[in-house]
Amino acid sequence: MSFRADSALHIPRRRYVLVAGFLLVGISLIGLLSTNLRILRPHAVQLEGEEGLRLVGQYPSQKQDEFASEKYLKGAPTDNFRDNLLPNVKYITSWISAGWTNDINLIYLAILTDRVPMLPMFVPSHIGGQVPPINFGEVFDVPRLARGIRRPVLEWHQVKNSSSRELDELGCWNTWEAVQQRDHFPRRSVVPNLLSLDLSYTKAPTWIKIIPRYEHDQHSSFSALASLGFPEMRAELLVEPLESPYHHVKLPPDEHVLCYDYLYYVGARQPYEFDFDHSPAWNFVGQHMHWTARLKALADQYLRQAFETPENEATPPWIAIHIRHGDFKDWCGSVPVEDCFASLSVIARRVEEVKQELLEWKGVVVDHVVMTSDERNATWWEGVTAQGWYALDHSRTKELYGDWYPIFIDAVVQSTGLGFVGTDRSTMSMLARRRVQAWNEGAVRTLKWGRPGSDDH
Repeated sequence: MSFRADSALHIPRRRYVLVAGFLLVGISLIGLLSTNLRILRPHAVQLEGEEGLRLVGQYPSQKQDEFASEKYLKGAPTDNFRDNLLPNVKYITSWISAGWTNDINLIYLAILTDRVPMLPMFVPSHIGGQVPPINFGEVFDVPRLARGIRRPVLEWHQVKNSSSRELDELGCWNTWEAVQQRDHFPRRSVVPNLLSLDLSYTKAPTWIKIIPRYEHDQHSSFSALASLGFPEMRAELLVEPLESPYHHVKLPPDEHVLCYDYLYYVGARQPYEFDFDHSPAWNFVGQHMHWTARLKALADQYLRQAFETPENEATPPWIAIHIRHGDFKDWCGSVPVEDCFASLSVIARRVEEVKQELLEWKGVVVDHVVMTSDERNATWWEGVTAQGWYALDHSRTKELYGDWYPIFIDAVVQSTGLGFVGTDRSTMSMLARRRVQAWNEGAVRTLKWGRPGSDDH
């Protein structure tokens, strides 16, 4: 028998007929199988309340889970955090204190250093020390964030058992003492105690500061902080560490878990960079930090109640206002409060500017305006009502959901409207403004304050 290519020429005619028949049957079976596979294959559909397309029928092992947190830990939370870390993965962490930008800056540093961020809980620095902390994932949609930045995001409660009293030693960088001269110690936070950590700090070099030798600013540079996480620079900068408070050990900055004491004041090239659209921390991280579905649903419930929206109608578009007076009064100095802050008539002028811009650019008429504020003066709130603006009823919010939720619901409302008017120098206003611009392509304004006529224009 010949295996040459031309041996097929000698096949009898009847055998050709049989071969052709088998081929037709095979093609039919393939067609049926491909049809069934198309039915079983994940397919994209639009789901209510979600942006973009979601894959229905997606199996857990498929690519969408490549950033799932469990892939970057050994397993369930352990009593000692190191027992849960993978030896071939590098991590990064810090302690949240004051404001809602520490977490954004931490995640951006994770990108710069190619590490996995471990986010601690939020602590109640602005709402009273008696309030228990709350996990990051109860506020922000972590899986969506991980997909947005294309890297995993861990929370400390996933790493270490929240009830563990095992004291873990960790060496960290002391950045606070390098950027200011008043406090001669690392930035203090209750978070390490909540996580049962015994920290030994190494002072960072003063060249991490964005504006050298300028006593009125405490911002450090992202690139400078990132450089501390690489072996050669770390080795060059090692100095005598401070003793840890409990075990009295002196530890150099950890190489497996890169750690900083404080990341509120950080920028790429200038202080308070979130105010500018070129902010890399905002563009690469912040805009991907969306609220959880539960918080969005709660905020919508409060809005509909305020607007008295019928059940069969959609929530109308709104403009949100955030006026911060409480702790800012201390910055007014000798200027009377009524002259220090923008009056309701000045705020109304800004609201009208936003309305006009939305009409001109989007062709949308917005009739609903929602005021959120820490102001407690009843007469002031009567003036808000006289403007025809709405307020959210938080009379039972703490009772129903907890002390954190008035501020959470306000933050969602501020950031999900078509327009926003906020308070200058307020981190809460700054982030709400950025979210309205990034998520809704909305119109925004910022109210200046501090002296009479600050917002004249």
